[in-house]
Amino acid sequence: MALGRDHDRATLIGCVPAGLLAGFWLGWSLGVLTAAAFAWGGLWLSPDLDTRSRALKRWGPLGWIWRPYRTLIPHRSLFSHGPLIGTGLRLTWMQTVVMMAWFGLSALPGWSYPTPSEGLPVVLAWLQKHPGPLLAVLLGLETSVWLHLILDGDPLPAEWPRRWPHRRRR
Repeated sequence: MALGRDHDRATLIGCVPAGLLAGFWLGWSLGVLTAAAFAWGGLWLSPDLDTRSRALKRWGPLGWIWRPYRTLIPHRSLFSHGPLIGTGLRLTWMQTVVMMAWFGLSALPGWSYPTPSEGLPVVLAWLQKHPGPLLAVLLGLETSVWLHLILDGDPLPAEWPRRWPHRRRR
């Protein structure tokens, strides 16, 4: 298992080739977005958010929003370190927190921004019309998780079988 500083260094170095590869595939502006998402995913949305880690400390005074996640998700499990599943759970939790804050703020008197019921359809329509940025962000986030898992020495969570059962020869 790599140390936190090794994860950070690899993330900052790895975001460059990730951005370049995505740039060739998706276009340069989306390549930059992929590189930024890769860095953000490795430094702030790390699979190690369920422990007292550098990623958790980077959230500073907002670190408390990850307490329920840390309480419910066991470290190095399928739900924290699982490919796609871990990233999906962290993004779902972040979206839940943002939506709760948005609902809370929209209830304040004098709120002049769109409420979630007004703003969400606009955001979803924009994403449907322009899926590239969403793809670039998800690609960057997920590839940073794979780098994290490889640096930990094993890209498979502990619950997954290490060897497939051998068949008996007849």
